[in-house]
Amino acid sequence: MTDSGLESSGEPLSPSTGFAAHGKILENIVHFARALRHAGIPATSGQVVGAAKAVEAAGFSDRDDFFWTLHACFASKPEHLQVFAQTFRLFWRDPRYLEHMMSMLRPLVRGVQEERKADAAARRAAESLLQDAVANAPESNHDDGDAVVDIDASATVSSQERLRELDFEQMSSAEMAEAKRIISTLSMPVRPLASRRKRPDPKGRYPDWRATMRSASGTGGEIRNILRRRNRVRWPNLVALCDISGSMSAYSRTLLYFMHSVSKRSGSAWAKVHVFTFGTRLTNISRHLGLSDPDSALAAAGSEAKDWEGGTRIGACLRTFNVAWSRRVMGQGAIVVLITDGLESKDPELLEKEMQRLRLSSVFLMWVNPLLRWEAFAPKALGIRAMLPHVDCFRACHSIDSLEGLADAISRPFDSGEKDRLMKRAEVQ
Repeated sequence: MTDSGLESSGEPLSPSTGFAAHGKILENIVHFARALRHAGIPATSGQVVGAAKAVEAAGFSDRDDFFWTLHACFASKPEHLQVFAQTFRLFWRDPRYLEHMMSMLRPLVRGVQEERKADAAARRAAESLLQDAVANAPESNHDDGDAVVDIDASATVSSQERLRELDFEQMSSAEMAEAKRIISTLSMPVRPLASRRKRPDPKGRYPDWRATMRSASGTGGEIRNILRRRNRVRWPNLVALCDISGSMSAYSRTLLYFMHSVSKRSGSAWAKVHVFTFGTRLTNISRHLGLSDPDSALAAAGSEAKDWEGGTRIGACLRTFNVAWSRRVMGQGAIVVLITDGLESKDPELLEKEMQRLRLSSVFLMWVNPLLRWEAFAPKALGIRAMLPHVDCFRACHSIDSLEGLADAISRPFDSGEKDRLMKRAEVQ
């Protein structure tokens, strides 16, 4: 930000003054739009022109009016409000914004001061402004006598460990790229299912009378040995139902990347991997995730799912899956991973009915919810109360560590995650 901002003049700025007397305001609006783009808000050049005209028409003598004028021009979605507000506060109102951003992004030394988790929107806003500040910063001169301080970081947590615990929503673009690299190495092992079909086995549990009699026919009907057999094993299908509504968009992309990695890893134990997205409607994107390149696969899936970052109709979408797809992808038994925050209160009776039907059709039903990242999370929403009793396992999905926990939960058949604890909390309430 240039040095004028809203403090460029001691006199109030009004529509009559225009941009002629305060030309740097227009320049700052352009820089502000660039910061919004870095923070994740798609500020286009057309919006910049519209914002300049709107500010010139409405005036900018009052800070609140100036805030809502720019908000009307740049923030087109409800989820943009928090990021916009943080970026506006840092860019226009705080003359020491760079120092605050540096303190917000600087890793804290454990044991020296109290650790504080940065708000997700504040982190993205700070990083977006810091990109330009660091790029325009003058090169340091080591000949001026400044002492170089060496810090012993042997007792601090490594960046890899911190990244594994970091919320996906708080990650920067560089951190997300590193997280995707780690996710591509993760696997999701699963135990094979016992089939009703049998195979010969000398130490099998069941006697094979037919094979025994055939063997006895060669010895004049004398049974010298009872042949045995055991159950065959088969690998189950993996069915992922991923919520792509506005409240889940920050997590659904990462989880779809994880599902692509699971399906493409060599030696995967899954028979088939089927992935569906839902918001206001159900979309089968299994064919698109079959592409080898994950970015191309997610781009193709995004073009197929027209309801990305839209509303949520969980009950209706589950009904569509149960009626149209359940028997096709779960006829031989499948493990289902339901990825949603469960925030729907339109028709809890329909949601409960379809969840019960989904549970009866699956071998194991796991619900992963990013809201579990909050320690004070409680099943208060009607949608969550309707879904929780019908799942086998309830776990978080907000970080790399939580994704690794999904694999452990699937490999352990009696792992219920946080379900039992939250069921007791729901009974108390």
